[in-house]
Amino acid sequence: MKVGALKESKNNEYRASLTPSSVVDLKNQGHEVYIQSGLGHGINFEDEDYSKVGATIVNSTEELIAVSSLIIKVKEPTEQECLLLNEDKVIFTYLHLAAFPIQHKLLKESNSVAIAYETVTSPNNGLPLLAPMSEVAGRLAILAGGQYLLKSSGGKGILLNGVPGCKQAKVVIIGAGVVGINALITAVGVGSQVVILDTNIDKLRELDKLYGNRITTLYSSQYNIIHSIKDADMIIGAVLIPGGKAPKLITKDMLKLLQKKTVIIDVAIDQGGCFETSRPTTYDNPVYEVDGIIHYCVANMPGAVSSTSSFALNNATLPYILQLANHGYRKACINNIYLRQGLNIMQGKVVNKTLAESINEVYVDPIELL
Repeated sequence: MKVGALKESKNNEYRASLTPSSVVDLKNQGHEVYIQSGLGHGINFEDEDYSKVGATIVNSTEELIAVSSLIIKVKEPTEQECLLLNEDKVIFTYLHLAAFPIQHKLLKESNSVAIAYETVTSPNNGLPLLAPMSEVAGRLAILAGGQYLLKSSGGKGILLNGVPGCKQAKVVIIGAGVVGINALITAVGVGSQVVILDTNIDKLRELDKLYGNRITTLYSSQYNIIHSIKDADMIIGAVLIPGGKAPKLITKDMLKLLQKKTVIIDVAIDQGGCFETSRPTTYDNPVYEVDGIIHYCVANMPGAVSSTSSFALNNATLPYILQLANHGYRKACINNIYLRQGLNIMQGKVVNKTLAESINEVYVDPIELL
Protein backbone atom coordinates (compact mmCIF):
# COMPACT_ATOMS: atom_id res chain seq x y z
CA MET A 1 0.00 0.00 0.00
CA LYS A 2 1.04 3.61 -0.55
CA VAL A 3 1.28 5.22 2.89
CA GLY A 4 1.82 8.97 3.20
CA ALA A 5 2.65 11.14 6.21
CA LEU A 6 1.51 14.76 6.09
CA LYS A 7 3.54 17.54 7.69
CA GLU A 8 1.54 19.29 10.40
CA SER A 9 0.52 22.87 9.64
CA LYS A 10 -1.20 23.96 12.85
CA ASN A 11 0.25 26.69 15.04
CA ASN A 12 3.32 25.44 16.93
CA GLU A 13 2.64 21.82 16.04
CA TYR A 14 5.95 20.01 15.66
CA ARG A 15 4.97 16.36 16.09
CA ALA A 16 5.55 13.84 13.31
CA SER A 17 3.09 11.06 12.53
CA LEU A 18 5.85 8.76 11.28
CA THR A 19 9.44 8.48 12.54
CA PRO A 20 12.22 6.94 10.43
CA SER A 21 11.93 3.82 12.59
CA SER A 22 8.26 3.47 11.64
CA VAL A 23 9.18 3.91 7.98
CA VAL A 24 11.58 0.97 8.27
CA ASP A 25 8.82 -1.28 9.63
CA LEU A 26 6.43 -0.26 6.87
CA LYS A 27 9.07 -0.81 4.18
CA ASN A 28 9.91 -4.23 5.63
CA GLN A 29 6.25 -5.17 5.11
CA GLY A 30 6.51 -4.20 1.45
CA HIS A 31 4.74 -0.83 1.53
CA GLU A 32 5.65 2.37 -0.29
CA VAL A 33 6.10 5.30 2.11
CA TYR A 34 5.81 8.97 1.17
CA ILE A 35 6.91 11.76 3.47
CA GLN A 36 6.04 15.43 3.03
CA SER A 37 9.23 17.48 3.09
CA GLY A 38 9.94 18.91 6.53
CA LEU A 39 7.87 16.32 8.40
CA GLY A 40 10.67 15.50 10.83
CA HIS A 41 12.12 18.95 11.44
CA GLY A 42 10.27 19.31 14.73
CA ILE A 43 11.72 16.05 16.06
CA ASN A 44 15.29 16.62 14.84
CA PHE A 45 15.14 14.55 11.64
CA GLU A 46 15.90 15.86 8.17
CA ASP A 47 14.36 14.68 4.89
CA GLU A 48 17.58 12.75 4.27
CA ASP A 49 16.99 10.66 7.40
CA TYR A 50 13.72 9.48 5.89
CA SER A 51 15.04 8.94 2.38
CA LYS A 52 17.93 6.86 3.76
CA VAL A 53 15.44 4.32 5.11
CA GLY A 54 13.52 4.12 1.85
CA ALA A 55 10.87 6.85 2.01
CA THR A 56 10.07 9.04 -0.97
CA ILE A 57 10.06 12.76 -0.20
CA VAL A 58 7.31 14.91 -1.76
CA ASN A 59 7.12 18.66 -1.53
CA SER A 60 3.46 19.58 -1.18
CA THR A 61 0.30 18.60 0.65
CA GLU A 62 -1.47 18.19 -2.70
CA GLU A 63 1.17 15.78 -4.01
CA LEU A 64 1.28 13.77 -0.78
CA ILE A 65 -2.47 13.24 -0.67
CA ALA A 66 -2.69 12.50 -4.41
CA VAL A 67 -0.09 9.72 -4.27
CA SER A 68 -1.17 8.09 -0.97
CA SER A 69 -3.97 5.64 -0.25
CA LEU A 70 -3.50 5.70 3.54
CA ILE A 71 -2.75 9.15 4.94
CA ILE A 72 -1.26 9.49 8.41
CA LYS A 73 -1.32 12.68 10.51
CA VAL A 74 -1.26 13.82 14.11
CA LYS A 75 -3.81 16.65 14.31
CA GLU A 76 -7.19 16.85 12.59
CA PRO A 77 -6.98 17.69 8.87
CA THR A 78 -7.24 21.31 7.88
CA GLU A 79 -10.05 22.51 5.64
CA GLN A 80 -7.63 22.55 2.69
CA GLU A 81 -6.58 18.96 3.40
CA CYS A 82 -10.20 17.81 3.69
CA LEU A 83 -10.99 19.30 0.29
CA LEU A 84 -8.23 17.18 -1.27
CA LEU A 85 -9.64 13.90 0.02
CA ASN A 86 -11.94 11.57 -1.93
CA GLU A 87 -13.56 8.13 -1.73
CA ASP A 88 -10.22 6.42 -2.45
CA LYS A 89 -8.48 7.92 0.59
CA VAL A 90 -8.24 6.69 4.17
CA ILE A 91 -7.06 9.21 6.77
CA PHE A 92 -5.85 8.05 10.19
CA THR A 93 -5.25 10.79 12.76
CA TYR A 94 -6.72 12.57 15.78
CA LEU A 95 -10.06 13.92 14.55
CA HIS A 96 -12.07 15.24 17.54
CA LEU A 97 -14.99 15.83 15.17
CA ALA A 98 -17.45 16.70 17.94
CA ALA A 99 -15.42 19.86 18.48
CA PHE A 100 -14.67 20.56 14.78
CA PRO A 101 -17.96 20.79 12.82
CA ILE A 102 -16.33 22.14 9.66
CA GLN A 103 -13.99 19.15 9.40
CA HIS A 104 -16.91 16.84 10.10
CA LYS A 105 -18.92 18.36 7.26
CA LEU A 106 -16.03 18.33 4.78
CA LEU A 107 -15.01 14.76 5.59
CA LYS A 108 -18.57 13.59 4.98
CA GLU A 109 -18.69 15.44 1.67
CA SER A 110 -15.35 13.94 0.59
CA ASN A 111 -16.68 10.36 0.97
CA SER A 112 -13.28 9.44 2.38
CA VAL A 113 -12.75 7.04 5.28
CA ALA A 114 -11.80 8.89 8.47
CA ILE A 115 -10.40 6.83 11.36
CA ALA A 116 -9.76 8.62 14.65
CA TYR A 117 -6.91 7.73 16.97
CA GLU A 118 -8.97 8.88 19.94
CA THR A 119 -11.82 6.40 19.47
CA VAL A 120 -9.77 3.26 18.83
CA THR A 121 -10.33 1.05 21.88
CA SER A 122 -8.65 -1.92 23.59
CA PRO A 123 -9.90 -5.13 25.29
CA ASN A 124 -9.80 -3.44 28.70
CA ASN A 125 -11.95 -0.51 27.44
CA GLY A 126 -8.89 1.70 27.22
CA LEU A 127 -8.00 4.23 24.53
CA PRO A 128 -4.53 3.03 23.48
CA LEU A 129 -3.85 5.75 20.89
CA LEU A 130 -5.05 8.59 23.07
CA ALA A 131 -3.23 7.34 26.17
CA PRO A 132 0.35 8.40 25.25
CA MET A 133 -0.68 11.97 24.46
CA SER A 134 -2.88 12.07 27.56
CA GLU A 135 0.15 11.02 29.62
CA VAL A 136 2.18 13.85 28.12
CA ALA A 137 -0.60 16.43 28.46
CA GLY A 138 -1.32 15.50 32.08
CA ARG A 139 2.31 15.92 33.10
CA LEU A 140 2.71 19.12 31.09
CA ALA A 141 -0.43 20.62 32.64
CA ILE A 142 1.23 20.92 36.05
CA LEU A 143 4.39 22.44 34.57
CA ALA A 144 2.34 24.95 32.56
CA GLY A 145 0.18 25.81 35.55
CA GLY A 146 3.26 26.31 37.68
CA GLN A 147 4.58 28.82 35.14
CA TYR A 148 1.39 30.89 35.31
CA LEU A 149 1.31 30.86 39.10
CA LEU A 150 4.50 32.95 38.96
CA LYS A 151 4.00 36.67 39.59
CA SER A 152 6.24 37.39 36.60
CA SER A 153 3.68 35.57 34.44
CA GLY A 154 0.73 37.43 35.94
CA GLY A 155 -0.10 34.84 38.57
CA LYS A 156 -0.51 34.69 42.35
CA GLY A 157 3.20 34.41 43.00
CA ILE A 158 2.98 30.91 44.52
CA LEU A 159 5.54 28.11 44.34
CA LEU A 160 4.03 24.71 43.57
CA ASN A 161 5.75 22.95 46.47
CA GLY A 162 6.14 25.92 48.81
CA VAL A 163 9.03 26.06 51.29
CA PRO A 164 9.24 25.21 55.02
CA GLY A 165 6.85 27.46 56.92
CA CYS A 166 4.76 28.29 53.82
CA LYS A 167 1.95 26.27 52.32
CA GLN A 168 2.33 24.63 48.96
CA ALA A 169 -0.01 25.27 46.04
CA LYS A 170 -3.37 23.49 46.06
CA VAL A 171 -4.01 21.62 42.81
CA VAL A 172 -7.52 20.32 42.06
CA ILE A 173 -7.78 17.69 39.31
CA ILE A 174 -11.22 16.90 37.91
CA GLY A 175 -11.09 13.47 36.32
CA ALA A 176 -8.98 10.43 37.23
CA GLY A 177 -8.39 9.09 33.74
CA VAL A 178 -5.00 8.99 32.05
CA VAL A 179 -4.67 12.80 31.97
CA GLY A 180 -5.76 13.22 35.57
CA ILE A 181 -3.54 10.47 36.96
CA ASN A 182 -0.49 11.80 35.13
CA ALA A 183 -1.22 15.31 36.36
CA LEU A 184 -1.49 13.85 39.86
CA ILE A 185 1.85 12.01 39.49
CA THR A 186 3.60 15.25 38.60
CA ALA A 187 1.80 17.38 41.18
CA VAL A 188 2.56 14.95 43.99
CA GLY A 189 6.10 14.60 42.70
CA VAL A 190 6.79 18.32 43.02
CA GLY A 191 5.14 18.44 46.44
CA SER A 192 1.82 20.18 45.82
CA GLN A 193 -1.34 19.67 47.85
CA VAL A 194 -3.56 17.57 45.55
CA VAL A 195 -7.30 16.93 45.40
CA ILE A 196 -8.57 14.60 42.67
CA LEU A 197 -12.25 14.03 41.82
CA ASP A 198 -13.91 11.31 39.77
CA THR A 199 -17.20 9.43 39.62
CA ASN A 200 -15.39 6.07 39.50
CA ILE A 201 -14.95 4.98 43.11
CA ASP A 202 -12.71 2.07 42.11
CA LYS A 203 -10.22 4.50 40.55
CA LEU A 204 -10.29 6.68 43.65
CA ARG A 205 -9.77 3.61 45.82
CA GLU A 206 -6.70 2.62 43.79
CA LEU A 207 -5.24 6.13 44.09
CA ASP A 208 -5.90 6.16 47.81
CA LYS A 209 -3.98 2.88 48.18
CA LEU A 210 -1.05 4.28 46.21
CA TYR A 211 -0.81 7.75 47.74
CA GLY A 212 -2.61 7.54 51.08
CA ASN A 213 -2.80 10.85 52.92
CA ARG A 214 -0.55 12.58 50.39
CA ILE A 215 -3.68 13.26 48.33
CA THR A 216 -7.41 13.81 48.88
CA THR A 217 -9.84 11.78 46.76
CA LEU A 218 -13.43 12.96 46.33
CA TYR A 219 -16.48 11.79 44.43
CA SER A 220 -17.04 14.20 41.54
CA SER A 221 -20.37 15.77 42.49
CA GLN A 222 -21.16 19.42 41.84
CA TYR A 223 -21.09 20.03 45.59
CA ASN A 224 -17.61 18.57 45.96
CA ILE A 225 -16.31 20.40 42.90
CA ILE A 226 -17.58 23.74 44.21
CA HIS A 227 -16.11 23.26 47.67
CA SER A 228 -12.77 22.01 46.30
CA ILE A 229 -12.14 24.86 43.88
CA LYS A 230 -12.85 27.77 46.24
CA ASP A 231 -9.31 27.85 47.62
CA ALA A 232 -7.54 26.15 44.71
CA ASP A 233 -4.48 27.69 43.11
CA MET A 234 -4.64 25.48 40.01
CA ILE A 235 -7.52 23.48 38.52
CA ILE A 236 -6.96 20.81 35.88
CA GLY A 237 -9.92 19.82 33.69
CA ALA A 238 -9.25 16.22 32.67
CA VAL A 239 -12.66 14.78 31.81
CA LEU A 240 -13.17 12.81 28.58
CA ILE A 241 -16.13 11.28 26.78
CA PRO A 242 -14.55 9.27 23.92
CA GLY A 243 -15.76 10.71 20.62
CA GLY A 244 -18.15 13.15 22.30
CA LYS A 245 -18.09 16.65 23.73
CA ALA A 246 -16.67 17.17 27.21
CA PRO A 247 -19.23 18.09 29.89
CA LYS A 248 -19.11 21.66 31.27
CA LEU A 249 -18.14 21.08 34.90
CA ILE A 250 -17.21 24.64 35.84
CA THR A 251 -19.64 27.32 34.66
CA LYS A 252 -18.98 31.03 34.18
CA ASP A 253 -20.93 31.79 37.36
CA MET A 254 -18.69 29.43 39.32
CA LEU A 255 -15.63 31.55 38.43
CA LYS A 256 -16.87 34.06 41.03
CA LEU A 257 -16.13 31.45 43.70
CA LEU A 258 -12.44 31.26 42.78
CA GLN A 259 -9.61 33.34 44.12
CA LYS A 260 -8.32 35.91 41.64
CA LYS A 261 -5.45 34.66 39.44
CA THR A 262 -6.34 31.02 39.96
CA VAL A 263 -4.99 29.09 36.96
CA ILE A 264 -7.41 26.74 35.23
CA ILE A 265 -6.06 24.35 32.60
CA ASP A 266 -8.53 22.71 30.23
CA VAL A 267 -6.87 19.60 28.85
CA ALA A 268 -10.24 18.57 27.34
CA ILE A 269 -10.25 21.59 25.02
CA ASP A 270 -9.87 19.33 21.94
CA GLN A 271 -13.26 17.89 22.84
CA GLY A 272 -14.87 21.29 23.37
CA GLY A 273 -13.51 21.89 26.88
CA CYS A 274 -14.93 21.10 30.32
CA PHE A 275 -15.06 24.72 31.51
CA GLU A 276 -17.83 26.93 30.11
CA THR A 277 -15.43 29.84 29.56
CA SER A 278 -12.81 27.77 27.72
CA ARG A 279 -11.78 28.50 24.14
CA PRO A 280 -8.83 27.01 22.24
CA THR A 281 -5.51 28.85 22.47
CA THR A 282 -2.07 28.29 20.97
CA TYR A 283 1.47 28.41 22.28
CA ASP A 284 1.83 31.85 20.68
CA ASN A 285 -0.80 33.19 23.08
CA PRO A 286 -1.60 30.40 25.56
CA VAL A 287 -3.59 32.21 28.24
CA TYR A 288 -6.40 34.71 28.69
CA GLU A 289 -8.40 35.93 31.67
CA VAL A 290 -12.11 35.80 32.42
CA ASP A 291 -13.25 37.51 35.63
CA GLY A 292 -9.66 37.56 36.87
CA ILE A 293 -9.17 33.81 36.35
CA ILE A 294 -6.26 32.71 34.16
CA HIS A 295 -7.36 30.22 31.48
CA TYR A 296 -4.79 27.96 29.79
CA CYS A 297 -6.44 26.12 26.88
CA VAL A 298 -3.69 25.14 24.44
CA ALA A 299 -5.25 22.60 22.10
CA ASN A 300 -2.04 20.75 21.23
CA MET A 301 -0.13 20.70 24.51
CA PRO A 302 2.02 17.64 23.61
CA GLY A 303 3.36 19.52 20.57
CA ALA A 304 5.71 21.43 22.87
CA VAL A 305 7.64 18.25 23.63
CA SER A 306 7.45 17.09 20.05
CA SER A 307 10.20 14.48 20.11
CA THR A 308 8.92 12.68 23.21
CA SER A 309 5.35 12.93 21.93
CA SER A 310 6.13 11.69 18.41
CA PHE A 311 8.00 8.61 19.56
CA ALA A 312 5.33 7.83 22.16
CA LEU A 313 2.61 8.23 19.54
CA ASN A 314 4.42 6.10 16.95
CA ASN A 315 4.92 3.34 19.51
CA ALA A 316 1.14 3.21 19.92
CA THR A 317 -0.09 3.83 16.36
CA LEU A 318 2.34 1.75 14.29
CA PRO A 319 0.67 -1.66 14.95
CA TYR A 320 -2.65 -0.23 13.72
CA ILE A 321 -1.04 1.49 10.73
CA LEU A 322 0.50 -1.85 9.76
CA GLN A 323 -2.88 -3.59 10.05
CA LEU A 324 -4.49 -0.99 7.77
CA ALA A 325 -1.62 -1.14 5.28
CA ASN A 326 -1.29 -4.93 5.27
CA HIS A 327 -4.97 -5.79 4.96
CA GLY A 328 -6.71 -2.64 3.72
CA TYR A 329 -9.11 -0.76 5.96
CA ARG A 330 -12.13 -2.98 5.26
CA LYS A 331 -10.53 -6.30 6.24
CA ALA A 332 -8.56 -4.69 9.08
CA CYS A 333 -11.69 -3.18 10.61
CA ILE A 334 -13.75 -6.34 10.13
CA ASN A 335 -11.06 -8.44 11.82
CA ASN A 336 -10.31 -6.02 14.65
CA ILE A 337 -13.33 -4.71 16.55
CA TYR A 338 -11.13 -2.31 18.52
CA LEU A 339 -9.74 -0.70 15.36
CA ARG A 340 -13.30 -0.63 13.98
CA GLN A 341 -14.28 1.62 16.90
CA GLY A 342 -11.91 4.18 15.39
CA LEU A 343 -14.06 4.57 12.28
CA ASN A 344 -15.81 7.95 12.43
CA ILE A 345 -16.81 8.75 8.85
CA MET A 346 -17.42 6.35 5.92
CA GLN A 347 -19.16 6.95 2.60
CA GLY A 348 -20.52 10.24 3.90
CA LYS A 349 -22.04 8.61 6.99
CA VAL A 350 -21.27 8.96 10.71
CA VAL A 351 -20.27 5.49 11.91
CA ASN A 352 -19.28 6.21 15.50
CA LYS A 353 -22.26 6.08 17.85
CA THR A 354 -20.94 8.51 20.48
CA LEU A 355 -19.99 11.04 17.82
CA ALA A 356 -23.40 10.74 16.16
CA GLU A 357 -25.20 11.33 19.47
CA SER A 358 -22.93 14.26 20.31
CA ILE A 359 -23.57 16.10 17.03
CA ASN A 360 -27.21 14.96 16.58
CA GLU A 361 -26.60 12.97 13.41
CA VAL A 362 -27.90 9.59 12.28
CA TYR A 363 -25.62 6.74 13.32
CA VAL A 364 -24.88 4.00 10.81
CA ASP A 365 -23.30 0.75 11.99
CA PRO A 366 -19.94 0.50 10.15
CA ILE A 367 -20.48 -3.23 9.59
CA GLU A 368 -23.27 -2.30 7.15
CA LEU A 369 -20.74 -0.39 5.02
CA LEU A 370 -17.67 -2.58 5.32
